[in-house]
Amino acid sequence: MAKRDYYEVLGVTRDASEDDIKKAYRTLAKKYHPDVSKEPDAETKFKEIQEAYEVLSDPAKRDQYDRFGHEGPGFGSGFGSGFEGFNFGGFGGFGGFDDILSSIFGGSRRGSRPSGKTRGADLRTSITISLEEAAFGVEKELAINKYETCTECSGLGAESRSDIEICPKCHGRGRVIHEQNSLFGRIQTETACSNCRGSGEIIKNKCKTCGGEGRVRKTARVKVKIPAGIDDGQGLKLSGYGEAGAKGGTPGDLYINISVQPHEIFERDGLDIYMEMPITFSQAALGATVSVPTLTGPVKLKIPAGTQTGTKFKLSRKGIASSRAGTTGNQYVLVKVVTPTHLSAEQKELFNRLSKTNEKPASFFEKIKKFFS
Repeated sequence: MAKRDYYEVLGVTRDASEDDIKKAYRTLAKKYHPDVSKEPDAETKFKEIQEAYEVLSDPAKRDQYDRFGHEGPGFGSGFGSGFEGFNFGGFGGFGGFDDILSSIFGGSRRGSRPSGKTRGADLRTSITISLEEAAFGVEKELAINKYETCTECSGLGAESRSDIEICPKCHGRGRVIHEQNSLFGRIQTETACSNCRGSGEIIKNKCKTCGGEGRVRKTARVKVKIPAGIDDGQGLKLSGYGEAGAKGGTPGDLYINISVQPHEIFERDGLDIYMEMPITFSQAALGATVSVPTLTGPVKLKIPAGTQTGTKFKLSRKGIASSRAGTTGNQYVLVKVVTPTHLSAEQKELFNRLSKTNEKPASFFEKIKKFFS
């Protein structure tokens, strides 16, 4: 089944503000939360609402969705799940679902026993690709040096689950309270437990491979499918491909910046391609049909007689295709008449004879005459 438009899911317009999106999410989340809603499809709708909010609440993800829609990276385009587009310089959003749902339904996690798991760090890298690869898409493989979950203990950090015990000092809370007297009375301070380092647990027999960390450092090979039409400076986000979390914690994400190499012939402007095409004096004066290179191969271009240098021709739909808009840009060819630098005696004679028949353009002659008068 095709996914519904995220703006339609939240019931907001495409130019909705951040506050409008947040307000719409709060209202719908409260209505369809499985714990309170009696709707038969509440759970399905709640997941759909969460998915829409996760994208539209993040400026980078929203920009990528506005460009490519569900066809873009990370939105079910066939480029592999876990890819989410982004632009460097803005990863901010409205905060996590836990914060918002907590404000809707109330509740707090204070006093609960910590799991000892910590989220892995995000990683950032870059890939340089050619203009052709950016236009048509390409798959690249990266070598990333990062922490990965220990395969020996499956991230547990211990030889076995029975080797993990509740910390006797903090009794599994991960934090301890210190009391001291002062001029203002008795003061209590709470700090992380030094015995278990805030995890609430201690390991009797640590895993010999990871030393109790639950992860080891390795060089991972990651395949990245870059979608067609991506531009220089844009990027991709691979969810879960960052550092592994400690003791089985959630892995971080991998952010990839895309750098497109300058092309020796073409220049890109959005979906359009520009190039400069040299032609001879005779081709410009008499007209000709020339072969012009494009991203998809050479095409024939008719040069009318009397063409001047700087004339621009359009090759329709020979630019870069946009999967989001369903359109293709154009290629523009700027003609440049090349002045010959090495002439034979016969060619010089022909130009001398030609120069005697040349006349100044009427408009230019009138300007000169007016200047001297």
